[in-house]
Amino acid sequence: MGVGPRPLADMDVSGTLDPGFWSGRRVLVTGHTGFKGSWLSLWLTRLGARVTGLSNAVLTDPSLFSVARVGDEMEDLRVDIRDFQALAPALKAARPEVVVHMAAQSLVRQSFVEPRETYETNVMGTVNLLEAVRLAGGVRVVVNVTSDKCYENREWEWGYREHEPMGGHDPYSSSKGAAELVTGAFRRSFFSDPDGTRLASARAGNVIGGGDWAIDRLVPDIMRGALAGEPIRVRNPDSIRPWQHVLNPLSGYLVLAEALWGSQEYAGGWNFGPREEDARPVGWIVDRISRRWPGELAWVIDQGPHPHEARYLKLDSSKAHAHLGWRAGWGLEEGLDAVVAWYGALGAGEDMRTFTVRQIEAFQHDLRHDPSRT
Repeated sequence: MGVGPRPLADMDVSGTLDPGFWSGRRVLVTGHTGFKGSWLSLWLTRLGARVTGLSNAVLTDPSLFSVARVGDEMEDLRVDIRDFQALAPALKAARPEVVVHMAAQSLVRQSFVEPRETYETNVMGTVNLLEAVRLAGGVRVVVNVTSDKCYENREWEWGYREHEPMGGHDPYSSSKGAAELVTGAFRRSFFSDPDGTRLASARAGNVIGGGDWAIDRLVPDIMRGALAGEPIRVRNPDSIRPWQHVLNPLSGYLVLAEALWGSQEYAGGWNFGPREEDARPVGWIVDRISRRWPGELAWVIDQGPHPHEARYLKLDSSKAHAHLGWRAGWGLEEGLDAVVAWYGALGAGEDMRTFTVRQIEAFQHDLRHDPSRT
């Protein structure tokens, strides 16, 4: 591949996407039928990438993957990342240049019900994916998407930085910490050649956006209640989370992949969190969405019992700001506007592929015209 490492400060990375980089690029997305994977796959196809998706199922009904017809312009494969014998030949046949690994069991509460499946998917699934990349050869860039919950959460008031210890109280969080450790071991053991595969991990959490129907997740719970005209049951209204629209971290993953293509120096862990002021309590989010929704939204506190959930968690994204030039494109208020508009369009019977693409295009426009980047 012939590109040696250079210091991060010497690389010309603007923090905005280069559409020319993605045009015709062979990209493999695992978990492409999920909420984040569907947004990313649709974005990549609009950028002109040749996208192959690997997923074992469409996990919700309805789903963004279905209503926005995400699979129309990509290769849609049903492969379980827990099955190495199926995964390895599928990855090799796709001949990807870039891999974005997003397949996961992504719910904290479900991890208490199905801990073994959570570890099988999030830890061994990562092992299988990285081993398949190693054996196939020819992959230039791998971005492994984990979670902000990979950190050992001490509930302190400042953001976690990339060198903080991995951990996790619950099975989901610890599985993501373990996936980070696996990623680090593969990077040092197999992917350290400057001319070989470049491997990085991306950490973000509490994303919001249209098309999320996951169970026991705040915004989907609110939107289900809003569309059905039913009261919304809210857990832990005082818990503070770093909320951001899904397109914010996805833009970070794409910028990171572009930077990795140019230099092994970008291999490592990266945080993609929202603006400082967008870490808000759960109750604040419910109130803001209620004000935007055209009908009446009633909510009550769900007294439980509930499994343990951290009360406070946020990321320090200074590294991505300094070395990738990345910033969150939409603030939380803009993100909530986009969420309510998306579900409102769904309820009005609009073509949701067209509407979703319009939101992606609006986000890209705002990235290019953000005065903080000049």
